[in-house]
Amino acid sequence: MKTVNIAFSPCPNDTFIFHAMVHRLVDTGDFRFIPRLYDVETLNEFALAEKFEVTKLSFHAYLHLNDKYEILESGSALGFGCGPLLVRGSTTKEIGDMTIAIPGRYTTAFMLLRLWEPSAKKIIPVRFDYIMEGVHNGIYDAGLIIHEGRFVYKKYGLEQIVDLGEWWEKETGAPIPLGCITARNSSFSEKEKNELSTIIRSSIEYAINNREASREYIKYNAQELDDEVIESHIRLYVNEFSLSLGDQGYRAIRILEKMAREKQII
Repeated sequence: MKTVNIAFSPCPNDTFIFHAMVHRLVDTGDFRFIPRLYDVETLNEFALAEKFEVTKLSFHAYLHLNDKYEILESGSALGFGCGPLLVRGSTTKEIGDMTIAIPGRYTTAFMLLRLWEPSAKKIIPVRFDYIMEGVHNGIYDAGLIIHEGRFVYKKYGLEQIVDLGEWWEKETGAPIPLGCITARNSSFSEKEKNELSTIIRSSIEYAINNREASREYIKYNAQELDDEVIESHIRLYVNEFSLSLGDQGYRAIRILEKMAREKQII
């Protein structure tokens, strides 16, 4: 039995995806998985340090890894209509003059902001779940929100400046690549990486076909989110690209890398 530390976020899409495999509700072969839950930017930083054998991370961070990890076919977060939003409170400043809270310098959200508007330079990294309150309280002029933020930002009295996912789709025609599941190359053979992808896909299929099985686990980790937001979150971020990246998914990743290199972001 091979013990594998698998790191992912406490967000509903991740806990929905990984619940079955970490609780051995599907065949995990010779693998036993130990879940390690952290916010997205902490996952990115740990991946850069090669801390865990299997990890979720932002595609932006992945492009800095220099072949330390390989993207697995299953488990990624891509899609249409699911990109990060830039929101503001009462400020009337231009983008270049705004103090903008971002969920981390290695997040795909921040990469997209830089691609969309290079003049956004007054940047403050803030844990993603503190951003909306900070903008509401006037600590920051604007905030770059991810995950469930798109469902609840209006409750904080905030207004949208731009939907970066919508911008991306108009620019590229591709799904927006947000996060991926990767395996550390030094820890696995190619055969084992394929096995990991198969297990993740089985875990997703189990979750889809047994939606009540993971509910308590999801709610425990989501904490403040209500049932409607949780379900909306899962429906948006767990889709056909989660089951398999496919040609369209890999093309989207190549486009993101090409754009980032042209703008000298990576």
